[in-house]
Amino acid sequence: MTLRFLGTGTSQGIPVLGSDHPVCLSQDFRDKRQRTSALIRWQDLAVGIDCGPDFRNQMLSAEQKKLDALLFTHEHADHTAGLDDIRPYYFQKGCFPIYAASRVIDSLNERFAYILSDENKYPGAPSVQINELKGQQFDLFGLKVLPLDAPHGPIEVTGFRMGGLAYFTDVKSMPEQHIKQLTGLDVLVLNALRHEPHHAHLSLSEAIELAQRIGAKQTFFTHISHHLGFHAEVQKTLPPGIFLAYDGLEVVAELPM
Repeated sequence: MTLRFLGTGTSQGIPVLGSDHPVCLSQDFRDKRQRTSALIRWQDLAVGIDCGPDFRNQMLSAEQKKLDALLFTHEHADHTAGLDDIRPYYFQKGCFPIYAASRVIDSLNERFAYILSDENKYPGAPSVQINELKGQQFDLFGLKVLPLDAPHGPIEVTGFRMGGLAYFTDVKSMPEQHIKQLTGLDVLVLNALRHEPHHAHLSLSEAIELAQRIGAKQTFFTHISHHLGFHAEVQKTLPPGIFLAYDGLEVVAELPM
């Protein structure tokens, strides 16, 4: 199973519009970050996690010609604004499966009524099959996926464990019972916004501490702000087995037997 980081930036991306911050001016491709999302590939299947406003460009960069489903972590625009861009994949396969918590589905219904509403559906808009996440393991084309909710300020976001991979973004902390459910990981993905504390996101030091508690073989940080610093410099400070992700990076985790 392969995880591709489609985007690893915050809600504004890097470079930030109008910013002269040194990281925004960096020529290192690893410092150029689109909005956070990911692509999971196994066998001949491909499933996305979130689809923000950069989703179309991300899928073009990945040369991804098919997509079988989308998982949503939460409803914020940097994770959902690209929903209309599933249209070509819908034309390929027909009704397109999406998976999200009830609150997220309600938000999508409000903002994408022309896609999700039977009454107001726009001709030519993609049709979706809505699957509500209820905190229980579910089958995704034969792959067992465990959704795990964690705090993100006043709301919760959904992370996903599938085999040797667990993916979380935008979390501020991790419930103790979830840590017990995250043993034996090959790859763990967590957010690490910046050095300073934030009310809704893990800081770098908080992310490192949580990663070390979970103890995956490899941990990759995503949802990174320009305030964290240059990729190359920050990477030198990280403990062994912990890495900053960057757009286009691909990592491998074991499928469950």
